[in-house]
Amino acid sequence: MEMKSVKLKSEGISTMADCEGHGVRHSTRCVEEAEETVKELREALANAGIKLPTLRIDPASLARETPCPLIELGRCSVETAARLAAVIR
Repeated sequence: MEMKSVKLKSEGISTMADCEGHGVRHSTRCVEEAEETVKELREALANAGIKLPTLRIDPASLARETPCPLIELGRCSVETAARLAAVIR
């Protein structure tokens, strides 16, 4: 499964600082894209036999006036971290 880029190409958005001043429509698109990315990452990890129990959108990153979500990979066991490292290599 190919992961989608989180960058909003039509607006040239690639960092949290770039999200400032882009308005509600942009924020909605950022959140929707982040939700889809979390889903895709969860599926890709599952296909590799890895589960990150706290994989989610970071709620604090949504609390800004113009939300620009961050994806929280969360905590995992040492075994899961070792499996993840092996897959990445």
